[in-house]
Amino acid sequence: MLLRDHENWLLRCFDCGREYDREPVSSRCECGGVLELVLTDGFPRAGDFRSGRGVWGYSKALPVSDESKIVTINEGNTPLIMAENIRVSERTELFIKNEGQNPTGSFKDRGMTVAVTRAKEIGAKTLVCASTGNTSASASAYAARGGMKAVVLVPAGKIAGGKLVQAIVHGAKVIRVSGDFDRALELMMQEAKDREELYVVNSINPFRIEGQKTGAFEIFEQLGSKVPDYVILPVGNAGNISAYWKGFSELKRWGFTDKTPRMIGVQAAGASPLVQLFQSGKDRLVRWDNPETVASAIRIGNPVSWRKALDAVNASGGQLLSVTDEEILAAQRNLASREGIFVEPASAAPLAAIERLKDSLPRGSIVVAIATGSGLKDQGVVKVDSEKLPLISDARELEDYL
Repeated sequence: MLLRDHENWLLRCFDCGREYDREPVSSRCECGGVLELVLTDGFPRAGDFRSGRGVWGYSKALPVSDESKIVTINEGNTPLIMAENIRVSERTELFIKNEGQNPTGSFKDRGMTVAVTRAKEIGAKTLVCASTGNTSASASAYAARGGMKAVVLVPAGKIAGGKLVQAIVHGAKVIRVSGDFDRALELMMQEAKDREELYVVNSINPFRIEGQKTGAFEIFEQLGSKVPDYVILPVGNAGNISAYWKGFSELKRWGFTDKTPRMIGVQAAGASPLVQLFQSGKDRLVRWDNPETVASAIRIGNPVSWRKALDAVNASGGQLLSVTDEEILAAQRNLASREGIFVEPASAAPLAAIERLKDSLPRGSIVVAIATGSGLKDQGVVKVDSEKLPLISDARELEDYL
């Protein structure tokens, strides 16, 4: 898995700084740290930064050497919607970046298109991942598109039906694991460690982070070449907040802007080891066994990218906080009933956090909340009894409801 074709890119350990010219099968450094790709030369310029639509419109900022190998389902180019009915504070503008409008209904597609393109470049035949749902759906779809197999491990009884259906219909081999997501990830990594025919597409894959950072590029362009003051995201395995920070940091590094946003990460109270770490001021994450929350996409007790996420928050002057399941479900209903945007519970966590933070946000702030997945992914959390809905048989009875 040589990187020689990507001559302007380095693969470097975020923790210890070791550099690699060959991509480890496990996507991890020997020290156990998370690897990241660094563009060292050939930085994009204003005239050639954007060459098309969606994720691959930013191909000059992505590690691809053979564009004929690109595996895409037209991901990216998701709308940035200004909230019209939900007020944050005086003169503050709230935008929702609706990532649920990606091909499989979540932000995972941004990273998956780049990771699977990399898999195609090196001739991999089987994609593997552990997942709480969205990654399995995305990996399965892109494996099908790229003519590859997909094997996904999911925690038994802990995956939303809508996401499980996607993985199955796209032809993946779905295997249930006794335990939570972290146990599934451990088993998957043990098996993939020394098998080069398997390609790991979890968020530890550095190519996935490259795709996910394009969300920051889109926000910058959608705001008219402006950087928001705050970007608020749900945090599970912690790759996405790291990716957005990378994207905004690169925009500054490349001279497109002199500003970066404050990054605010939100976890569910029942699965908030990063928040615990942030509030303690310590430098080592304590794993949570058996995390529990209605927000299944962020039900993770041992986030792999915790160091990168903590760095993003601290470097940006942001923060990490947790919200309760009750606050999450209230925010989900509020966003749907007042703005017409139906998101899965994890995606509502940033809105719940904004409700907590609104009195502390400076007047005139631009706030972007990342809605990472569609509400159709996890309909089971919305309790509807059709037998209790009104039933009519003629127009006169209808008048009572109009």
